[in-house]
Amino acid sequence: MARYKVILAYDGTGFKGSQRQENVRTVQSELEKALTQVGWPGPSVLLAGRTDTGVHAIGQVASFDLEWQHTEEELLNALNYNFPKDLAAWEVQKIASNFHPRFDAISRRYRYHLFCQEIRDPIREKFAWRIWPDLDHEILFEVAKLFIGKYDFAAYGSPPRAESNTVRTIMETDWQNKGDEWQFEVKADAFMYRMVRRLVFIQVAAGHGKVSVATIAHSLVDQAEGQDGTKFPSGLAPAHGLSLVEVTYSTK
Repeated sequence: MARYKVILAYDGTGFKGSQRQENVRTVQSELEKALTQVGWPGPSVLLAGRTDTGVHAIGQVASFDLEWQHTEEELLNALNYNFPKDLAAWEVQKIASNFHPRFDAISRRYRYHLFCQEIRDPIREKFAWRIWPDLDHEILFEVAKLFIGKYDFAAYGSPPRAESNTVRTIMETDWQNKGDEWQFEVKADAFMYRMVRRLVFIQVAAGHGKVSVATIAHSLVDQAEGQDGTKFPSGLAPAHGLSLVEVTYSTK
C-alpha cells in the first residue's frame, strides 16, 4: 500500500463544493467513485482545502492510499478515464506515507476573475463576475496592499471550527488588468471559509467609492466600525469567479 498525491482541476459549476456531503455531488465523491474502479479500499481521501459550491480549481491537491502495481502515469490515465468531464487529474505522484495535503501545506493561492461591462455577457459570466460601473484602478491597488501581513481577518471569513482563531498571514496580493477584465490573486498560509470572496467584494466596494481605504485598514484591527465612522459593508463576490490555483509544500 502506497500513498499518492494527485493535483485536480475542475469546473465547480456542477459541484456542491469539494468536500463529500450526503446525497449531493462533490469533487471528493467523484474522486472516490473513480478510485473504487481501480481497487481503492477507502474509507476516504484527504483534500488540501475546501472549495465552496461553484468555485473552480486547477490546483486542488488530494491524497489517498492505494495498492497499485502499475506506473504513476497509468494511474493518472485510469483516474481520468473514470472521471466525469468537469473533473481532471493533472498529475499523480507517489508520496511519503505521512503526507497530509492540508496540514503539510505552507501556502495556498487563489485567483478571482471579473470584468467591467454594463450589458450582460452570458459566455464570460460563467467564470467571471460582471460588475458595473468601472473601478477606480488606483484604489484597487492601494487596498490590495493593505492585506499583506499577519492580521486578524475576522471581518473577512469564518474559521473552519468555532474554537479556531481568525489570524492569517497573507504573503502576496496582485491585481492584473487587460481591457475590461480584471484578475486578483492572493497567496496566504491559509484561508477562512469564504475569505477570498469577501476580500474581493470589499475591494470592489472600495473601487466603486462605497467604502474608504481608511475603513478597510481599520477593519483589520476593529471589525465593528471603520476609522471614519462608516459602517463596514457586508457581502460576497460570487463563487463562479473564483479558482484555487496552487497549494505549495516545503519538501513533500
